[in-house]
Amino acid sequence: MHVAVLMGGWSAEREVSLMSGAGVADALESLGHRVTRIDMGHDVAAKLAEAKPDIVFNALHGTPGEDGAVQGMLDLMGLTYTHSGLATSVIAIDKQLTKLLLVPAGIPMPGGRIVKSETLYDDDPLPRPYVLKPVNEGSSVGVAIVTAEGNYGNPIARSTPGPWSAFDELLAEPYIRGRELTTAVLGDTALGVTELKPLTGWYDYESKYTDGKTEHIFPAAIPDEITQACKQIALDAHRLLGCKGASRSDFRWDDEAGVEGLFLLEVNTQPGMTPLSLVPEQAKHCGISYPQLVQAIVDEAVKDRALKEKAP
Repeated sequence: MHVAVLMGGWSAEREVSLMSGAGVADALESLGHRVTRIDMGHDVAAKLAEAKPDIVFNALHGTPGEDGAVQGMLDLMGLTYTHSGLATSVIAIDKQLTKLLLVPAGIPMPGGRIVKSETLYDDDPLPRPYVLKPVNEGSSVGVAIVTAEGNYGNPIARSTPGPWSAFDELLAEPYIRGRELTTAVLGDTALGVTELKPLTGWYDYESKYTDGKTEHIFPAAIPDEITQACKQIALDAHRLLGCKGASRSDFRWDDEAGVEGLFLLEVNTQPGMTPLSLVPEQAKHCGISYPQLVQAIVDEAVKDRALKEKAP
């Protein structure tokens, strides 16, 4: 097939997307596909129209490649593409919308609320410790953990750097002590559970994408009931949101509270495909090579297109 790989773009996750796209393109070429690599700019529609690919592999991260904007464009152009569609992308990129869909279905997620950043200079929105994060960013971009002993001030000082100076609104959530877990879903199968142990600090952007900054333990050394709960919740969330191809669900687990201490934080519909990314890592442990993983994601998109064409 002729596959156009969309990568790059202008989000805060541009560099990660370029790494994902390069890996995907190399894998597709190793499988014998013809590949057109497109670093997405504002002329992306013209480039795609000129390339006339059989399928688009969406290797973008963040907005506008993960929030439904690119998906809507590809739908209008009549192009088949990998990963989740427009509606799923719009909901999953928005942490609050995701809660509104998943919590009523029984998925455990932290409480919290949307706050105006300006109000943080007057008072804390929640008892400390709590977490502040942008509503629609990934890769821990713009996340701050506000503790009683932290250096943000009490209340947060207006002059202190943080996400409140970059975003008008933030999601405030209670801080969940404990351990960082993640589960990949490929197609209709939850692959397993990885525990992430940053060597210093917490699992922020630098820890995610700098080699040697975080220890990945797979399978996670956790009770079987927690492993099974992570896999079931990740699969249920994948299905409820309507995800396609691969997704990754991130959890916090309070290991002093058993299964009641397990909370889904978010579902990533465009998980990374870099050398340090968790979906390829879990797939490898399950006997699925990187090229096989890429091909499986392409195959599901092709299958989904065929089903739509047969529909009345």
